[in-house]
Amino acid sequence: MHIMTGKDAASGGLRERKKRATRAALAEAAVRLAAEHGADQVTVEAISAAAGVSVRTFFNYFDSRDDAFVVVDADASERVRQAFLAAPPELPPLEALREALAAELREAERQHELWSLHARVLRSAPHLLVRNLGAQMADESGLAEAIARRIRAGDDPDDDAVASGGGTADPEAVPHRDQPDTAGARPGSHPETAPPEGDADRAAPGLYPRLLAAVAGTAVRVSVQHWCERPDELSFADVFREVFDLLAAGLPAPAR
Repeated sequence: MHIMTGKDAASGGLRERKKRATRAALAEAAVRLAAEHGADQVTVEAISAAAGVSVRTFFNYFDSRDDAFVVVDADASERVRQAFLAAPPELPPLEALREALAAELREAERQHELWSLHARVLRSAPHLLVRNLGAQMADESGLAEAIARRIRAGDDPDDDAVASGGGTADPEAVPHRDQPDTAGARPGSHPETAPPEGDADRAAPGLYPRLLAAVAGTAVRVSVQHWCERPDELSFADVFREVFDLLAAGLPAPAR
């Protein structure tokens, strides 16, 4: 799920809001120039000039020119994950995810033109479409991990608290900081360079988290596509709500 919001709401401090605004301006300039001239004809210099910043500033936000066409809002997925994890524990995962996504997409209707241009750019440049798919897969994987974490927290809050540093672990199980623990190190590895146990041994998300993350990404994409084809008939919020209502109901067949 790769969300394009251009969100510049008042969340975060002034410095953070300025950074988001600069990133959004660069991404929008890149998309508009690519839609007009073709992605291969657009340079970093042209994107920077259109956004009113220097080339050096461009590379503070994007590693390459093509990233500006694809990574429109690099922080959006992280905001969704954090909002999902912070949702009231009594909410079912699907409902918690819908609320997190709805908050991120609240200003979606303002982005109608940019979304349409972005889709056109990706369709006309197969290599960008591949990069965009890779970004979506990475976002989906991160969301699946967040879903699995929320489910684990619901099953055993103490486990999640300890994992996040909020609980108290068994002091006998924690090595003294002056005595590095070598039990978990791989053969031939130095104990100080071995991966942290939480990263090395973390189980992959199960079937449900992966499926829900994939369904959520598809739901966002279908909502955007459906609404962009008929923006004068329905609000994006109505389309988005109907999509998730259908999912929550088990996708019943439409009435004839």
